[in-house]
Amino acid sequence: MSGDVALVTGGAQGLGAHIARSLHAAGFRVGIGDIDMGGAAALARELDPRAATAVALRLDVREQGSFVAASRELMANWGSLEVLVNNAAATAARPLLEITPEEFDAVVAVNVKGTFVGSQVFAREFKARGYGRIVNLASLAGQNGGTATGAHYAASKGAILTLTKVFARDLAAFGITVNAIAPGPLDTAMVHRTIPADRMASLLAGIPVGALGDPKFVANMVTRLAARDAGFVTGATWDINGGLYMR
Repeated sequence: MSGDVALVTGGAQGLGAHIARSLHAAGFRVGIGDIDMGGAAALARELDPRAATAVALRLDVREQGSFVAASRELMANWGSLEVLVNNAAATAARPLLEITPEEFDAVVAVNVKGTFVGSQVFAREFKARGYGRIVNLASLAGQNGGTATGAHYAASKGAILTLTKVFARDLAAFGITVNAIAPGPLDTAMVHRTIPADRMASLLAGIPVGALGDPKFVANMVTRLAARDAGFVTGATWDINGGLYMR
């Protein structure tokens, strides 16, 4: 990479941290956006103690102003802005009839509104420069309705798939690509928190390949879609689910 600048939302831990590491290893300068500034700062120091190629940014994806501030800080640091990875997510395993309207709104605010607002703010910057890459983290739950997550999470991830198509269609003429990745259950702390230990064996038995996915592979796919030569790929959803959903 030529030092393109990428912002990873929810980048302080889990899949977001893997994505930040993958992008940085490929030569991107990385902004690690998160409400957990301690975790984001620790990861930034891990990637580059000099803070020349990795920085931590306080980012609340529910707030448009937070994205605007992050974009300005990245521009002030590096004078460039090329990639947005919408990774931040809220989830809760809750029976359908027990989800409150407030819980539904809270999940949608992070997953759907966050993806929409972030993409809109950064797309304006990308359009002005005639180039950009947006990669959205969707989920298998948004394709099959979810089997181990709440309806609010599944609905929000389905909405991300639709937003990916809308942004891809409307931004293609400006040199901006927009793609989504829909992982199945990955070997991450979030999945292990969501799936009780006594259900893990049955979960694995139901996955055709018989294993959880590798978050590093997903991170590397994000990096591939963020590359300069990925300009002919847009509006696509890349399935990484061990054979749980085939089309």
